[in-house]
Amino acid sequence: MLIRLRRLLASPVRPARRLLASPARLVRRLLFPAAIVAALAVIAMASGSIWVRAEASGHVYDEQSVPSAPVAIVLGAEVYPGGTPSPFLAARLDIARRLLAAGKVRAILVSGDHSRWDYDEPGAMQVYLVARGVPVQQVVLDYAGFDTYDSCARARRVFGVTKAVVVTQTYHVDRAVALCRDQGIDASGVGDDSVRIYRGPWAHSMFRERGAIVKAAIDALSHRDPVFLGRHEPGVEDALHLS
Repeated sequence: MLIRLRRLLASPVRPARRLLASPARLVRRLLFPAAIVAALAVIAMASGSIWVRAEASGHVYDEQSVPSAPVAIVLGAEVYPGGTPSPFLAARLDIARRLLAAGKVRAILVSGDHSRWDYDEPGAMQVYLVARGVPVQQVVLDYAGFDTYDSCARARRVFGVTKAVVVTQTYHVDRAVALCRDQGIDASGVGDDSVRIYRGPWAHSMFRERGAIVKAAIDALSHRDPVFLGRHEPGVEDALHLS
């Protein structure tokens, strides 16, 4: 026993293992998963962009050359307090109004967000159009177009639209046409770029579109129902009958 104790006391003391990794090792451990996430994001955006462009190819036009269709679908955008459409939304509505006046479409379906009582995109769009000479009976309101996918899905499954001209901005039009065509609508698109003069909002929207394309591809793959599906609404049929 004494011999063992002497050996233990005589043996060199080993340094304790470091419990914390070095800063360099921590950085390496963090960088690797971050690089994987970044690579997956790039792949998702590239794949979504390829799908959107393929679906929309040959179906985007200017106002003069767009094929006629029974309905123009105007996708919602920001409405200011008091009900004034933002310049982006007003530009879309002006295109739809001109298409109606030129006989390119016979009715206008305005689709947007009315999830709160104090915020009403479709109502503001109707007021804007009627104030500029569009007959009220030719404007149909979809109060549950919470995003582009929902607007397209509801146009087809709730309002029975089978052929339409989709109206939005140029940075958005390919995605809108792709989603509407995915929902079974023979959709053409017209995009506005007159509001490009608002450089800040335009740049923000262009940046946001990258992520929106990924969401669009996921929505198309999942075939999810819109937030509110509901029963068939005859508003578009009635508007076409009266036109």
